[in-house]
Amino acid sequence: MRTDFGRSTILAAILLAASALTVSGTQPARADRCEDIAKELKSQVDGIKIGITTGKTIYLSHPQARELSLGCRGANFSNELYAKADRRKPKPEFFELVASAGAIVFTIPKPDVMTGSTRCIKRMGLLRGDRVKMRFRRLNMECTRTKTEAAIAITRGSDE
Repeated sequence: MRTDFGRSTILAAILLAASALTVSGTQPARADRCEDIAKELKSQVDGIKIGITTGKTIYLSHPQARELSLGCRGANFSNELYAKADRRKPKPEFFELVASAGAIVFTIPKPDVMTGSTRCIKRMGLLRGDRVKMRFRRLNMECTRTKTEAAIAITRGSDE
């Protein structure tokens, strides 16, 4: 009789511990994962500095970008990388920054992000206008430009 009581107590303790780990491990993993990505960006891409964190967005800075941010887990996307250049036609260094950061954030090869971001920015013009949306390698890219600057937002859908 004593062994049955011991086994059920051990089984109940294991189930309780497993449920506590499942409940407590669900929410913090998202915020930690986003901060981990930002730290990885800082360590692997020269010149990136981590700024303030507001809600689900971590603001970053880099000499080649006027604005740079990392968005985490929204309603329609799993991750977002936003970069704004300080000129209408960005320099190759800007595309290099976007490709390096995008490869880390979305875990795809750097040449794929380079190709997609370059195509998106270069498609803007007289025929297609100043706002272009495209899809490349399971990434959604939206490029916009004004008279003085160009920006790109790269997202991956939440279901992918």
